[in-house]
Amino acid sequence: MALKPRTQDLLWMIAGAATLAVVMAVVWHFRERTSPAKAVAFKATRVDVVGKMQLALARSAEAEKSAVLATTDQDSQTFADQAQAATAEVEHERQDLAKLLLEGGTQQERELLDQFTRAFRDLQRVDDEVLRLAVKNTNLKAYALLFGPASDALGQIDGALSRLSTKASRSPDAKQVMQLAFGARTSLLRIQVQLAPHIAEESDAKMDALEASMGREQTDAIQDLDGLAALAPLKGDPDLAQARAAFGSYLELKKQILALSRENTNVRSLAISLNQKRNATVVCMDALSALKQAILEEPIAGVTYGRPVLPR
Repeated sequence: MALKPRTQDLLWMIAGAATLAVVMAVVWHFRERTSPAKAVAFKATRVDVVGKMQLALARSAEAEKSAVLATTDQDSQTFADQAQAATAEVEHERQDLAKLLLEGGTQQERELLDQFTRAFRDLQRVDDEVLRLAVKNTNLKAYALLFGPASDALGQIDGALSRLSTKASRSPDAKQVMQLAFGARTSLLRIQVQLAPHIAEESDAKMDALEASMGREQTDAIQDLDGLAALAPLKGDPDLAQARAAFGSYLELKKQILALSRENTNVRSLAISLNQKRNATVVCMDALSALKQAILEEPIAGVTYGRPVLPR
C-alpha cells in the first residue's frame, strides 16, 4: 500500500527546494560577474582609462610648452586654453577611474591612484602659475619697445646731434659742441646696449646693477644736452630742440621697458616650465605607468598570460 507523505515532510521538501534555488541563483550570479570574459573586459576598461589619462597629460604638457614659447598674446592664450582643456580631461578620466576601482579594483590600484592624485594636484598648481605668466609676454613686449620705438627715438637723437656737430664745425665753439654731442650720443648708446640684457636677466640683483649703470649714463647724457643748450650760438637751434624732445620720449620708453622687464613673465614661465613643470609631469607619468602595470598584472581565474604552462 502506498504511503502518503505527511504535511511536515512536504513543507521540508518545499523549503529545501527553495533554498537550493536561491543558492543556485547566487552561484550563477556570482559566476556571471566573475566570468573570465567579463573580468578581462573590466581590466581592459581600466587600462584604457589610464591610457587616456596619459595621452591627455602629454597633450597638456605640449600645449603648455607652446604657450610659453609663443610670440604673441593671442597664440599664448590659445595654447594655454588647450593645455587647460587637456588637464580638465585628465581630471574627468581620473574621476571615472576612481569609480571603476571602487567597483572592482584592488587596494594596491586604489593606493596608486591616490598617489597620482596627489602628484596631479601639485602639477595643476604649477600649471596655473606657468600659464598665468606665459600669457602676459612682458619680456617680448619689452623687446618690441626696445627694438622698435626706443630704437627709432635713439636714431632721431643721433641724427639731430650729428647735424648739430656738422653745422658748428667752423664756429669757435666747434670743439665743445662736438665733445658734448659725442658724449650724449655715447651715453645713450650705452643705455640701449644694457637694456637688452636687462630684459633677458632673471636675477633681480643683476637687474639692479644694470639699472644703476644706466642711471649714471642717463645723468651724463642730461648734462651733455644741458651743456649744448647753454651755448649761446645754439639758442633756438631746431636740431637741438629735436634731440631734446626725442630724448624725453626715449626716457619714457626706457621707463616702460624696465617695468615690463621687471615683471619678467617670459623668463619666469620658461624657468618654471623647464624645472618644476617637467619634474611634476614626470612624477605623474610614473604614477600612471605603475597603476597601469598593476592593473595588467591583476590575476584572473582561468586566464593565463604569456607562454602557456604545459601539463606534466
